[in-house]
Amino acid sequence: MLNLATLLEETARRHPDRVAVVFGDTRTTYRELDGAAARVAGGLVSMGVKPGDRVALSCPNLPWFPVVYYGILKAGAVVVPLNVLLKGREIGEHLRDCGAGVYVGFEGTDALPMGRFGSEGFATAPHCRHRVVITADPAAPSPYEGASTLGALMAGAPETFDTVDTGADDTAVVLYTSGTTGVPKGAELTHSNMVLNARLADNQLFNLQEHDRYLVALPLFHSFGQTVLMNMGFYTGATLTLMARFDAGHALELMERHGITFFAGVPTMYWALLNHPALASFDLASIARTLTSTVSGGAAMPVELMRAFNERFAVKILEGYGLSETSPVATFNHFPRPVKAGTVGQPVWGTGVRVADPETGAPRGPGETGEILLKGHHVMKGYLGRPDETAAAMRGDWFRTGDVGQLDGDGYLTITDRVKDVVIRGGFNVYPREVEEVFMTHPAVSLVAVIGVPHDALGEEVEAYVILADGHAPAPDELVAWGREQLAAHKYPRRVEIVESLPMTATGKILKRELRARRAAEG
Repeated sequence: MLNLATLLEETARRHPDRVAVVFGDTRTTYRELDGAAARVAGGLVSMGVKPGDRVALSCPNLPWFPVVYYGILKAGAVVVPLNVLLKGREIGEHLRDCGAGVYVGFEGTDALPMGRFGSEGFATAPHCRHRVVITADPAAPSPYEGASTLGALMAGAPETFDTVDTGADDTAVVLYTSGTTGVPKGAELTHSNMVLNARLADNQLFNLQEHDRYLVALPLFHSFGQTVLMNMGFYTGATLTLMARFDAGHALELMERHGITFFAGVPTMYWALLNHPALASFDLASIARTLTSTVSGGAAMPVELMRAFNERFAVKILEGYGLSETSPVATFNHFPRPVKAGTVGQPVWGTGVRVADPETGAPRGPGETGEILLKGHHVMKGYLGRPDETAAAMRGDWFRTGDVGQLDGDGYLTITDRVKDVVIRGGFNVYPREVEEVFMTHPAVSLVAVIGVPHDALGEEVEAYVILADGHAPAPDELVAWGREQLAAHKYPRRVEIVESLPMTATGKILKRELRARRAAEG
């Protein structure tokens, strides 16, 4: 049997009394977590859920997320995790697209309003047979007409359940792409995809140790958090300290209090930790002693940010690369191999990486730039209900990532940019990542995002949005002049805008499409 839920079950058998999840003052052991998931599975089956049915889940990083997630899998159903920041209309669109028969959603609280969809959220999917509310108090009645509660669903179910024997190629999870480049699509990931990607921990990619203590700040509805933190963590028997939402100060507090050994995040999280105004008040020496492994993904890590964080926290960030469509890990700076800053490492076990001409698919040689193609056990089955888009995403057995990069002679991959983010200025290609890396070396620049904007004569022009470092106040024209000195004439930004913040997804990716839309509205 190859059911993703067995990752939790096996550890619950080996270490039943070990703490699996910490949230606030609550401690949940592996026995308790697996037993709760079994009750969810039993409740879903009694509700009429059958193997292959899709069950949508909208819940922030609370202990209820893994309970429901693995309960759905135990029943042989398909988990469809939804972004907790979606509004009612968006929830309805996702539910209709995936054809979910059951929707399980967190009610929300005054302290944690995310996920509070209310009756409007339920009403957006009238085709759902059942609506289940996760209430802050499991014994509380349902606040919504026509919806049951998770507590009631679990109440009559036993703590044991015979997990459904799913096939390796059966769909386990449908992950919706972030939508940073267009309409979100549901990537169908199989039990084999997800199990094998979680078991990459066996290859010592992350320098994991027995009974590590993870800080889970990445949202679990996202592929990065699901695989690298939840599935991998439960597979290795780690203790997961959950953060309902990321806050740099609270993260530092938890690192210090719980002796966190493993942290995974996107670059903007590392930036927020490094630039926290009260950073000096924390016991950084203590944090550095216990924090043995740090991983970055989701977006390219600026080399200067990596250097500064490594130096301040006495740790070595290991950067990797992947997509929702690849479960997600595809390449990584493997431990204990040499780390090449600015790269996302080498292919992981069972993965092929190729750099090719984006038009013809012809392979490019070492050091040559092209579209990144991937193949292996981690590549999705396809986009749910979208055969044409699935076909367009493949080139034979290779998945077209839409990212631009290059391989060096040692097989290390460098991400240059998204295909659609490449700025074509006067016929010359400008890669925003390169410009951003240069600007990050300026002492006044704390964070930067570079985009292309329409230009009548040149086609596109290069512009930069900059968050300034504390104690610095250069004028935009000064930064433009500095960029002119550092970069070729076609590369440097002709316009720099100083901003207080940058638009980001729930996972911390900078939303360049919003910057482009904002610029277009300005004219």
